[in-house]
Amino acid sequence: MPLREPPLNAVRAFAAAARHLSFTRAALELHVTHSAVSRQIKSLEAFLGVALFERRIRQVVLTAEGQQFFADVGPALAQIASAARALQAQGPARAVRINVRPSFAVRWLIPRLPSFVERYPDIEPQVITSTVMPEQALDSFDIAVRRGLDGWPPSIKVRPFLEDEVLVVGAPALFKAHPLSDLRALASHVLLSAKTRKEDWDAWKKQVGAPRTRPAGRLQFDHLHFVLQAAVDGLGIALAPTSLVAHDLASGRLQSPLPTSRMTLDRYYYGLAPDAAPEAQYVAEWFEDMLAGHA
Repeated sequence: MPLREPPLNAVRAFAAAARHLSFTRAALELHVTHSAVSRQIKSLEAFLGVALFERRIRQVVLTAEGQQFFADVGPALAQIASAARALQAQGPARAVRINVRPSFAVRWLIPRLPSFVERYPDIEPQVITSTVMPEQALDSFDIAVRRGLDGWPPSIKVRPFLEDEVLVVGAPALFKAHPLSDLRALASHVLLSAKTRKEDWDAWKKQVGAPRTRPAGRLQFDHLHFVLQAAVDGLGIALAPTSLVAHDLASGRLQSPLPTSRMTLDRYYYGLAPDAAPEAQYVAEWFEDMLAGHA
């Protein structure tokens, strides 16, 4: 009767834990939980009939059998990984199509894509921008991100993503010349808005209790990312979703003089197409890590 082979996932978990001498670090490397690594190693020990680790308080140490097993399986796993990379290099590129609105692509997704590429170097993210909802999309996609629950086809199970709210932003030089220390000073500023969100200023003023005064002027643009660029260039002040201006605020390109005067927006959701490429699941995992603050 042929011998059964040990479960490969358990061997991978063991090798990672042996390399780090830590179940926690192994879990981070494998993108699983500490308890998952512990269960895999226990199942491997039961399969082999020997203890591979000596569990101590906040520390694990390889037993003699564990040291021997790691010396044998470590190079074997490296050879498997090398063989897989060689085949991937010969085959077509693994791509995933991500459908987002233009402003979300420019202000949120693209600045963060380097971390995805670093994490998954063999996957090519293809960003598809569209202003229509996923159920109206003309181009096929693997995963989409939109604000709100309307406009999703029934075949896509949506998952909650980023919570969001708007706040007033503008260029530092603009506020130096025309301070905006309270709501009454809004009258001395030009209000920037997008055609797709032209009601935001009225809704925001009503919510925060701003006085009904005529602004110094109004400028309207086709898309929100044009509005935010106009704000960076000092053309006026804008109501900006916090999700889209985090980098600008952190770098000092934009400032928020009224940080407590905010209006809640519909949160973002993402969904995988029914025929999505397997690589879309990696984007979903990356999104979840973003939510958890791990990416």
